[in-house]
Amino acid sequence: MSTSNTPLATIETQPKNKSYKNAIIGVLAVALVATGGFLAYDRSNKVSKIDQQQVQIAAVTTEKSNLQSSFDASLARLDSMGTVTNGLNSELTAKNAEITKAKDEIRTILNKKNATASELGRAKKMIASLNTKIATMEQEIAKLTEDNRILGEEKVVLTADKEKLTQDLTTTTGQKVELEKKVDVASTLNASNIVITPVNVKRNGREKVSSTAKRVDKMVVSFDVANRIIQPGSTDLYVLVIGPDGQAITTGAATGSFTTREEGDKSYTAKVPVDLETAKTKNVAFSFVPGTTFTKGNYKIQIYQNGFLIGEGTRELKKGGLFS
Repeated sequence: MSTSNTPLATIETQPKNKSYKNAIIGVLAVALVATGGFLAYDRSNKVSKIDQQQVQIAAVTTEKSNLQSSFDASLARLDSMGTVTNGLNSELTAKNAEITKAKDEIRTILNKKNATASELGRAKKMIASLNTKIATMEQEIAKLTEDNRILGEEKVVLTADKEKLTQDLTTTTGQKVELEKKVDVASTLNASNIVITPVNVKRNGREKVSSTAKRVDKMVVSFDVANRIIQPGSTDLYVLVIGPDGQAITTGAATGSFTTREEGDKSYTAKVPVDLETAKTKNVAFSFVPGTTFTKGNYKIQIYQNGFLIGEGTRELKKGGLFS
């Protein structure tokens, strides 16, 4: 017979409590492992997302850098055309305006710190379009430059031709002037058959030739003029009568002056207009009455045309006797 005071039920409860504790510990351990796994998975997932984001950021950064380099290259091409386009603005004004607008839009996108992939894609397309326009401009500029070069060469040729034509014209003009001078001189008339007739006019109007100075009332001068190359038309003859005293005889209001080629201006006694025909002889006659009476001595008649002395003659008047 046992003498222990411990109840029997107590002895049976201890294993049960131990088993319960072990179960709890097991559950907790499983939960801890699960939590650890979840945390590890979550961490791994976050790391993966971060890696993906970093890859995306790197790609965007690289894309942006590449776009910036491409844009810089495009600007460099534009700058290289600067000196050319400045001289061709009239032909390229519209394209320059389009390019300036595109440059501003691209620069705005690339200057954004947080540019999206969509914005960078738009910038990429705009840069491609910009490069196309630049290439077109380069071709047009090359063509215009070539055209300008050809025009420059043609201008040089035309300038040389113009200078030659100017020299030829100057030579021709000089030759023409010389020829005109020669023709002018050659077309001067020649006076011949000069006749000076002193005339005494009677009271009844009858005229009689007289060589006595005190009886002469007028002198009649006649001569022939001709030139084989002179053009038909009218010309003026200037007749100068020089008295015995060596002075020109004037006849009042009708007297004037004319210009000679070698002796300057001279006063004339009479101006006689004459109608001429080429290579035909024309007879000219006129009379003059001095303002005073005639005196004895020699009267010289000089005939001028075209500024040249074309003929002259002399007539002597005598004093006369007591009953002359």
